[in-house]
Amino acid sequence: MSSAFRSCFLFLLLPCAHAAALAPLPGAASLAGDRDFPAEMIAGIARHFEGETGAVARSRVEAWRALLSRPPVERDVALAELRKKFARTIGAVDPRVANVEVELLATTEMPALVAENVRVRVFAVRWPVLEGVFAEGLMLEPLGGAPVARVVALPDADQTPEMLAGLAPGLPAERQFALRLAENGCLVLVPALVSREGDFSGNPRLGLRTSQPHREWIYRQAFVLGRHIIGYEVQKILAAVDWFARRPARAPIGVAGWGEGGLLALHAAALDPRIDAALVSGYFGPRERLWEEPIYRNLLGVLRDFGDAELARLVAPRALLIEPAAPPELPPRTPGPVDSYAGAPGRFAPIAHEGVRAEFQRARDYAGRFGLAQLLTEPRGALGVVAQLALLRALRAPAGPPAPVAALVPNPSALRHPVARQERTVRELERHAQRLLALAPEARDAFFWKPLAPIKPAAWPAATRPLREKFWKDYLGRIPIDRTPANPRSRPLLDRPAWTGHEVQLDVAPDIFAWGYLLLPKNLRPGEHRPVVVVQHGVGGHPDSTITEDPASRAFQTYRAFGARLAERGFVVFAPQNPYFGDDPSRTLQRHANPVGQTIFAVIVAQHQRILEWLGALPFVDSARIGFYGLSYGGQTAMRVPVVLDNYAVTICSGDFNEWTIKNVTTGWSFGYMFKGAYERPDFDFGNTFGYGELAALIAPRPFMVERGHHDNVGLDEFVAFEYAKVRRLYDRLGLADRTAIEFFDGPHTIHGVGTFQFLHRHLDWPEPGPAAR
Repeated sequence: MSSAFRSCFLFLLLPCAHAAALAPLPGAASLAGDRDFPAEMIAGIARHFEGETGAVARSRVEAWRALLSRPPVERDVALAELRKKFARTIGAVDPRVANVEVELLATTEMPALVAENVRVRVFAVRWPVLEGVFAEGLMLEPLGGAPVARVVALPDADQTPEMLAGLAPGLPAERQFALRLAENGCLVLVPALVSREGDFSGNPRLGLRTSQPHREWIYRQAFVLGRHIIGYEVQKILAAVDWFARRPARAPIGVAGWGEGGLLALHAAALDPRIDAALVSGYFGPRERLWEEPIYRNLLGVLRDFGDAELARLVAPRALLIEPAAPPELPPRTPGPVDSYAGAPGRFAPIAHEGVRAEFQRARDYAGRFGLAQLLTEPRGALGVVAQLALLRALRAPAGPPAPVAALVPNPSALRHPVARQERTVRELERHAQRLLALAPEARDAFFWKPLAPIKPAAWPAATRPLREKFWKDYLGRIPIDRTPANPRSRPLLDRPAWTGHEVQLDVAPDIFAWGYLLLPKNLRPGEHRPVVVVQHGVGGHPDSTITEDPASRAFQTYRAFGARLAERGFVVFAPQNPYFGDDPSRTLQRHANPVGQTIFAVIVAQHQRILEWLGALPFVDSARIGFYGLSYGGQTAMRVPVVLDNYAVTICSGDFNEWTIKNVTTGWSFGYMFKGAYERPDFDFGNTFGYGELAALIAPRPFMVERGHHDNVGLDEFVAFEYAKVRRLYDRLGLADRTAIEFFDGPHTIHGVGTFQFLHRHLDWPEPGPAAR
């Protein structure tokens, strides 16, 4: 809330005489100043994650130094485990096609031979990677004997394989490194990468397009399913390595790339010891600003274990060549047909040579005498003569001056259309992700339900506690709050006929606070302990959204003043500010959190820990009877916070309960997040682990309810009912059918407040008011 709006709000609703009559809250100091608390909250959370990023970097260095000081056998086992962990982090987890063969692409009218000269033949090829997924591009075959080396040459995302082979404009001759390597005797495969264009980011059948780059379009689908655009493309490289390794004559294997190709070269070499040398251009450096890079580079928890120096140590003792060339230029972020369809913001910072040198030196320090890393200087741009010669030397190939350019003679009848190939590349990965979406319920059954069956009702809380802990630690992130006192501050806010309101601020952790409105019924008797309902607004809301009575306001039409109505019914009510306003400053908090292994819900859970602690200590509150009722993003909060904080005795999710994996991943329904601007919503690997049915199961055996309007476009009744059926079945099996309910009503995305109010009265043990009082 802006300070001007807040001043007006208080002026209208808080007569001076009534303000003076309101008593201060027990144990709270005075809250002073006309402040924009939501803006302060966002700024403080950003500082928190900035501090976490630095702390994680320091602890990562200490952990690696300790690991590398172990005896050689223990060290090597630990490094192997870290490779597996990094593969999971980038989503390179699917088994690749066995016995891969490179296939020549030809038709009755289009031969596979694309071009040739006296030294090289160029073919259109593809090779299988995963079920239904191929790498497609070019193969450059040297003539005149067995290859001296085998190389996967990686373009940037906005380059084509033809550019690296000199068959399309865009690169000067000295930088056409795929052709130069082939002329020097290397067998070269050049896969096409998913581009940053957006022509195929949408569903033509639905008539829906977005302006998301193709890389973001695939990232959003894959991330929820534990996969990633990075992992998919690393798998394409490693499938080529599989083929190289099976060739009759063994020759050194290398990878080389610039920009996105440089990222992939580093990641692939870190994972696969069969790669003898890697050339990384336009990428290597400190990764502490990862959250500012394009979202398709976002990796959950990566900075806990891996910066670029640590990945370089996974390459050692093999050769790693670092060229600090300028990164690619990103196209501007443009709105789509509807502004909310736009892709996420992101940028490539200029390569700071001092930062590259510092990261390189860390890599050398880690590797010691085992390292063969080199830092190159290339005066003519990325992957030019200096880099090519260095790679040839690292591959133990003849490293004389590059061969004179021998012009390739294109075959006019064999030229491929790169746009058609890009569409195939994008659609194959989309189909793979959508197939994983169809298999996700089976994956969640294997992860969650089958290990818990059969469990007797009395054993359910203990049996599910490890899953609750795992969800908190590994999927949300956990922020300790025990070292920060609450330091409650409050001031009078409202005086209504049935209740009074106070504005409250609580410290949570350094740079993090909770803030909201506390509503106290006026009929509180001395010594009485009342139940509490915490009411949570959605995106763009404020605590006043839950109490405003202006019938013309959007807030009233959405929330129906449900906080005020519950206070009139005798509940103590607390309405906290949710740190999400639906714009980039709020959304980028999630981006800032992910690389250090946290999410924005790590903050929200910590805020609610402090809120529950403070509420439970108030002399008029019964700490065993505190309920949670949230709408929209507040409903998302309802599906996460009570899972890990069992102080919430009752939970109601309104306007959000869904088949969460479908909601995030589907490209076949218009209500999905794939067609929205909420680019930060995907949660890594939720699709295989914790859907909403599973999260509700972790709330059990406490009472749980869903409120669903038939015309609420956050989903479909069918998907809501499908997911809720698992909840109902569980409560029935636990013998607790009366503790769960779903209420459908003929309305939109709004609070209904009929069955939910009855549910709160029943399970918080507070009598409903008579008809006249309602």
